[in-house]
Amino acid sequence: MDRFVQAWVDGWVVSRGAAPPVAEPWGWTVDVGTGTHHVTRHVFGATNGAVSEPAVRKVAGAVTGAGVWLKVFADPAVVGPWLGPDWWIDPEPGFLMTAPLPDVPPGAAPDGYRTRTWSRGGVTRTMVAAPDGSLAARGQIAPTGATAVVDQIETSPGHRRRGLGALVMRTLHRAAVDQGARTGVLGATPEGRALYEFLGWRVESALTSAKFTGDARG
Repeated sequence: MDRFVQAWVDGWVVSRGAAPPVAEPWGWTVDVGTGTHHVTRHVFGATNGAVSEPAVRKVAGAVTGAGVWLKVFADPAVVGPWLGPDWWIDPEPGFLMTAPLPDVPPGAAPDGYRTRTWSRGGVTRTMVAAPDGSLAARGQIAPTGATAVVDQIETSPGHRRRGLGALVMRTLHRAAVDQGARTGVLGATPEGRALYEFLGWRVESALTSAKFTGDARG
């Protein structure tokens, strides 16, 4: 299993309050239970060229319930043909990214903005409130020993290009370092990748997200 994938799984379940991952020969099964749209996810432990087509086909072929996801750390153009017509594949690839966590102060929010950071249940969250009190940016991080998973980074459309996403990331970096983490791991969207690379993160692999929407037996 790829160590960064394992770190991502370990931190993601803490961040989202999901069930502990169940080890499989090919990776992990995680019960999420956040409604019918996201019941369970199967996460494959290999990355890039080490991803096994037979394993992906076998796991996908055994799925019969809607709301089950596959997370495969390879490009959708590669993984897509391995799945049947009952799978919806996110057309935009995600990215598994890592970075050494810098031990530096996060800096201050722009004039009029207010930050608040707190920890609960193993997760540290930070938010930036706009001058009118609305949400401007937010994010969270789940340290699990030497690694920490950054999750759910969001900047409201009306408050972008003001450095708020970078402020959130630096705040979370510092919080994780203070708890003993030294390496960050995250799953990025194409939009978020630019911010993370600007902050020193690098891409380890592409990430395919696929959701079962039909009945392969029907």
